[in-house]
Amino acid sequence: MASSGQVSWKLEDHPKLPKGKTIAVVVLDGWGENKPDDYNCIHVAETLTMDSLKQGAPEKWRLIRAHGTAVGLPTEEDMGNSEVGHNALGAGRIFAQGAKLVDLALASGKIYEGEGFKYISESFEKGTLHLIGLLSDGGVHSRLDQLQLLLKGASEHGAKRIRVHFLTDGRDVSDGSSVGFVETIENDLANLREKGVDARIASGGGRMYVTMDRYENDWDVVKRGWDAQVLGEAPHKFTNAVEAVKKLRENANDQYLPPFVIVDEHNKAVGPIVDGDAVVTFNFRADRMVMLAKALEYQDFDKFDRVRFPKIRYAGMLQYDGELKLPSHYLVSPPEIDRTSGEYLVYNGIRTFACSETVKFGHVTFFWNGNRSGYFNPELEKYVEIPSDIGISFNLQPKMKALEIGERARDAILSLKFDQVRVNIANGDMVGHTGDIQATIVACKAADEAVKMILDAIEQVGGIYVVTADHGNAEDMVKRDKCGQPLYDKNGQLQILTSHTCHPVPIAIGGPGLAPGVRLRNDVPDGGLANVAATIMNLHGFVAPNDYEPTLIQVVDN
Repeated sequence: MASSGQVSWKLEDHPKLPKGKTIAVVVLDGWGENKPDDYNCIHVAETLTMDSLKQGAPEKWRLIRAHGTAVGLPTEEDMGNSEVGHNALGAGRIFAQGAKLVDLALASGKIYEGEGFKYISESFEKGTLHLIGLLSDGGVHSRLDQLQLLLKGASEHGAKRIRVHFLTDGRDVSDGSSVGFVETIENDLANLREKGVDARIASGGGRMYVTMDRYENDWDVVKRGWDAQVLGEAPHKFTNAVEAVKKLRENANDQYLPPFVIVDEHNKAVGPIVDGDAVVTFNFRADRMVMLAKALEYQDFDKFDRVRFPKIRYAGMLQYDGELKLPSHYLVSPPEIDRTSGEYLVYNGIRTFACSETVKFGHVTFFWNGNRSGYFNPELEKYVEIPSDIGISFNLQPKMKALEIGERARDAILSLKFDQVRVNIANGDMVGHTGDIQATIVACKAADEAVKMILDAIEQVGGIYVVTADHGNAEDMVKRDKCGQPLYDKNGQLQILTSHTCHPVPIAIGGPGLAPGVRLRNDVPDGGLANVAATIMNLHGFVAPNDYEPTLIQVVDN
């Protein structure tokens, strides 16, 4: 069992709700609620099961918030994401999240007083500071303004030679926006050069093809970045980063730009990472930085041939994996998420099964458990990862592993070995990100079929289901004007939306095991993902801790 300090883990029994019911917790990734039209793939798709939940008893279906301050992000304009969403779902409370923590540290200047910055600054006298991350204002993995502030602050705190290695976005922001972002950074670097700082862009590439893989799905992605960033080697060489992006966009979108390096007049890379340098990965979100962090930090590493392993001082913007202590140095301390619902329930004897495919497996385990790897108690928990398809874009296999996840959840429910069966079904989000509307419609139907499989099993064992989502995506696939009408570019082409949204998400409860009189409350109008943990605890027959966000259910005497 995990070390628990002085926490009192015993939960009070719920005065009206029984224990012993099998509960299925289904998280549909990227499944928001939006007005119906041709670009709402959830509406267009044949989603008979989810439709039946929405059209059923009104007291058992409602909408909850999954973006902005409801999940710990700075403003209501910040769209939700899977990481903060699952943190909120599992923790039962709202914690200040990556972007907000970094904003506070930059605004106060404390980022430059911490151990992490002091550590990397030891390289400033003789070495180069390399900044690696996503160049975007999307606010999902990183933010352009934070990079700008970090460039300014690092130069004011002793960095004399700076190299930026950027990844273009086109996923959380508009495709094609990368050119403007690069121009902005080039202008900032030019201003630093006027002040005597040797500051330049050194390399680049698209986020889905270079560096930003996750969950060890495809190490070749990380290797392409390593070759460009560390070795200074890439299939494309340019003397100007803006021209590089413009040229490479002729054959690829922002997400999939091939790697390139910037070279000098002698055709020599201007910024390979070498012994004595400092490196900062400036993404605040963890999932797509962990693999690079391992390559930069681990002496023993066998995922690809690094060719050389420079002796550097490396820090993440935050620590990306608290259990692995990775990286060991970081500029901003991550949220300390303690006493998650999963840990409470295990301490109270709840046997838990969690399952998803690779691309979202970490969400129903690591993020759900407060950014913690592994089991709380291996005797009471079982986590199953189904390998995701690799080497192809998800719109080419839009059904992904939805049915396999449904089957594993069904079998776990019918086995009667578990009190909670928790899954993430990834289709709406991962296929939605490709911008392929027809494929996303197929994806939504597949996700719905998986939900049916799980709910049918709950029916057989007399259990309870909770179906919700972590954020929006598939419910709106086009950019819109202020009146909500689809936008078209100058060539008359529909402008596709590939990012998450700020729409609310559904939550539905039901099943034969649901006690009579249980209904969703209407006096928690601003309820969000963090309210779901107390709700699930209640359905397991327990009262949630006092400092948890209020439950979404009440028991009305008949």
